[in-house]
Amino acid sequence: MSAIEPRAERNRRTLGLTVLGATGSVGASTLDVAARHGDRYSIFALTAHRSADALRELCVRHQPRYAVLSGLDESSRVRERFAEAGCRCELLFGSKALEEVAASVDSDVVMAAIVGAAGLAPTLAAAAAGKRVLLANKEALVMAGALFMNAVRDAGAELLPIDSEHNAVFQCLPHGVHAKPMLEAVRRILLTASGGPFRSVPLDRLAGVTPDEACAHPNWVMGRKISVDSATMMNKGLEVIEAHWLFDMEPERIEVVIHPQSIIHSLVEYVDGSMIAQLSNPDMRVPIAHALGFPDRIDSGASPLDLGAIGQLSFERPDLGRFPCLALAYAALREGGGAAAVLNAANEIAVESFLAGRLRFTRIPEVIEAALDSVPAGATGDLASVLAADARGRASAVSTVARMMGRAA
Repeated sequence: MSAIEPRAERNRRTLGLTVLGATGSVGASTLDVAARHGDRYSIFALTAHRSADALRELCVRHQPRYAVLSGLDESSRVRERFAEAGCRCELLFGSKALEEVAASVDSDVVMAAIVGAAGLAPTLAAAAAGKRVLLANKEALVMAGALFMNAVRDAGAELLPIDSEHNAVFQCLPHGVHAKPMLEAVRRILLTASGGPFRSVPLDRLAGVTPDEACAHPNWVMGRKISVDSATMMNKGLEVIEAHWLFDMEPERIEVVIHPQSIIHSLVEYVDGSMIAQLSNPDMRVPIAHALGFPDRIDSGASPLDLGAIGQLSFERPDLGRFPCLALAYAALREGGGAAAVLNAANEIAVESFLAGRLRFTRIPEVIEAALDSVPAGATGDLASVLAADARGRASAVSTVARMMGRAA
């Protein structure tokens, strides 16, 4: 029997908001926006992996009905500490509780902000339950694009992208009764990329960069894993795959352009030569507010954009010699099947190894390429096959990292 029971009486003025990954940067921004609109949203559930102290502080502030620690087993001591702090929520443990809160009848809107493959199952559960899903977790579409989009369609879920790039594309596309014919007039999508902290660093210096240097993003405040993905531009490769599924667009019609100022978040070009862009300061509260309020516009708390102060906007094509991870992502997308799941899994292992000091920065794409070369892509028609491809990619990457460490020793 589920630990989540529907509330007998409920204030229907507000929508129940579940934040998967509440202690991360996207979670913090989501709660900031939601707190500005208490007449619209009430916090149903907040989740974290093992960050009990950080989650407890959020529960004191926002008083959700449920809190979930997915990476911890049942603990009476943790329960006591939550109660002593004044948390009135019910505390749940384990990964299955993520799926329960995401699919609960009292959870109307689900922010999917868990980083990595761990976010796939609860995000899929929210989609299958017909929720409004605010998708900040790239991996749900990268690993299981067809499966996820089928779940959205079959359950009548509402899928709104939160990545600043995909949200920008969504805003630049037509909506409403005349949308479908106009989508045929889209020539291409251009995803912008900052280029990260190493855009102009001499190539011969990249082998020696440190994790702290890789995580020092010039424009955005992000977690360490996502920051490294930005430095390698794997984040943009994952976004290309995500855009393919979100917007039903062939790889050849999805392009990446480096835009160091991170003011234009993406563009859509139409067949008549018109190009529409979405601009804002680099603040995740902008796409979050757009998705929370859609189709209305609500205050995000972000600073207004001052074009005069910016002065100029610049663009350049990405150098695939500097950013080989981007080319690997395109290759995995074209191969299809489980290739993207293998790509994502190997990247997670490689980045984790780099952050732990076991792997050089320039070895990250080598680990990923070795996994794509050695692991059969296979079909991914259900969640089990997706997770199997993920496991094969991880095993290959772990083995490759071990061999590289042995050679270095």
